[in-house]
Amino acid sequence: MTIVVRLLAAALCLLPALAAAAAPVPPPPQVAARAWLLMDAHSGRVLAEKNADRRMAPASLTKLMTAYAVFHELKNGSVTLDEPVLVSKKAWKMGGSRMFIEVGKRVPVKELLLGMIVQSGNDASIALAEHVGGSEEAFVALMNEHARALGMDNTHFANATGWPHKDHYSTARDLARLTRALITEFPEYYKWYRIKEYTYNGIRQSNRNRLLWLDDRVDGVKTGHTESAGYCLITSAVKGDMRLISVVLGTRSEEARVSVSRALLNYGFRFYDTVRLYAAGEELTRMRAWKGEPGELPLGLAEDFYVTLPRGQRKRLKAHMQVDRLIEAPIEKGRAYGMVQVKVGDEVVAERPLVALMDVPAGGLWRRMVDSIVLLFQ
Repeated sequence: MTIVVRLLAAALCLLPALAAAAAPVPPPPQVAARAWLLMDAHSGRVLAEKNADRRMAPASLTKLMTAYAVFHELKNGSVTLDEPVLVSKKAWKMGGSRMFIEVGKRVPVKELLLGMIVQSGNDASIALAEHVGGSEEAFVALMNEHARALGMDNTHFANATGWPHKDHYSTARDLARLTRALITEFPEYYKWYRIKEYTYNGIRQSNRNRLLWLDDRVDGVKTGHTESAGYCLITSAVKGDMRLISVVLGTRSEEARVSVSRALLNYGFRFYDTVRLYAAGEELTRMRAWKGEPGELPLGLAEDFYVTLPRGQRKRLKAHMQVDRLIEAPIEKGRAYGMVQVKVGDEVVAERPLVALMDVPAGGLWRRMVDSIVLLFQ
């Protein structure tokens, strides 16, 4: 059984620019790509898409997952940035784009990551996969585990580089999910995707993402190209408090993937706004913690709550909570006891679990006995 509480949120009064009269949002640009998707990185809302669930060859966009898996190993301490990696013959012989590592040499993990991120080095990708997983095959299994955890239901990896393979595929939607997770979970490493040039072994190479030079809003993320995949580009850009992710798959040229990506980003920034309604850990309401000590429980959100809306719709936002009527101790921090919903008119545009902001242990015998008696009459 739940109760409904209306939120009188000062956050809904933020960003006066959003209070302008609502104007209809035009359809997204008709771009020349086999599949594409535009997402707000903070809220996760998809603003526009076409063929976003079509399985396609991801080419070197694969290396975003290679990096994501290595970043996880760095986070849990099983790998360090200065750890030396012995370059195998397989890594050294790998074709396609390379950072030109040499067989038998030891290269720090950080150097290999930069070579993979900036130069799109296939040799660096193989060296990292073999070092972290013991073999490329074992590392690919780890990549697929991460894909499942992220909800990338239409993705399967067969290698760590994006080399063409019949069982190697992904979608625009899945790649947007991956990019959002990489940006959100690993901001300390994501900053490397904005590096324009990198020199290794006396060879200076440029980042293939031309938008880093053409658009100051852009700070990443990855290009890809094979004959089967076409020219692909995932881009992230920031304007004010808004971050967008565009995924473009299967264009005909480098110029096309750049122009298509810019068109999508301009559309999103021009016609939408993103508002942070509530901060993570902010107390939104306080409920009785039956049989607990203390006897009250603050409820809020585990993560910042963002909403993306067409410009001018901020005044139509309404927020309310559905809260469990009976909350009994012991209570564990982070456990959900309701839901925060945000509506525009009658449409629910976003919702998040309402969670306990603290642990509440069971009270003493007297507290439990008194509350049990009171509850008999509730």
